[in-house]
Amino acid sequence: MPRFFKHDFAKDLTIEGSDAQHIIRSLRMKPGENLVVNDTQGTDYFCEIETVHPDRVGLKVLKSVKNDTEPSIKVTLFQCLPKGDKMDLIVRQAVEMGVFEIVPVLSERCVSRPDQKSLAKKVQRWQKIANEAAGQSGRGVRPQIYNLISINECIDKLATFDSTLFFYENGQTPINSLNLSHCKKVAVIIGCEGGFSIAEAEAFVAAAASAVTLGKRILRCETAPVAAMAALMLSTGNMD
Repeated sequence: MPRFFKHDFAKDLTIEGSDAQHIIRSLRMKPGENLVVNDTQGTDYFCEIETVHPDRVGLKVLKSVKNDTEPSIKVTLFQCLPKGDKMDLIVRQAVEMGVFEIVPVLSERCVSRPDQKSLAKKVQRWQKIANEAAGQSGRGVRPQIYNLISINECIDKLATFDSTLFFYENGQTPINSLNLSHCKKVAVIIGCEGGFSIAEAEAFVAAAASAVTLGKRILRCETAPVAAMAALMLSTGNMD
């Protein structure tokens, strides 16, 4: 069943803008057909289309239920900026795996260094990908994609998390050895193609990040976030 997001949907039972155009032009839906709207706060509304206008779709709520797809932990992915369009894939798959928000990070070894205008377009595209992935995977929230920050800014944010997992090729701690049962907010840090410099790694450890390993194989920067999210979800009972 088609799925859409709208903040405070219960206050205005309409879908407008690009989502309305998608319903009308792409899906060719008509009055009497059903879809789901999530209010971005964890409630799913099962609706029937009542009216269709060129840029607006009016809905009738058939029932509402609490969305049960969200993990028990909120994971923030701090992803160092990769080359090309790899971030598109990272965003899509991380959202499918249950990430709560994604923060791009500019590390020492990042090759990609977009200017502000180019970066703004990229963030807009990543947010669109995240929204689509959230709808496709039945998420109860729409994960936020933030603007690019520096390594130092990333380190400053870590104090707000219950646990920080720094996935590092020289890490020695298996993720299944960590006790994360008490955690509500977890930070996951993943490097770009060149990994992290020794100084960056030392700075993360000094900020109380756990240097975690994903095994003896070195993963691509677009593979590591998915592996990390899968391992984290499994170890916290969110893949039962």
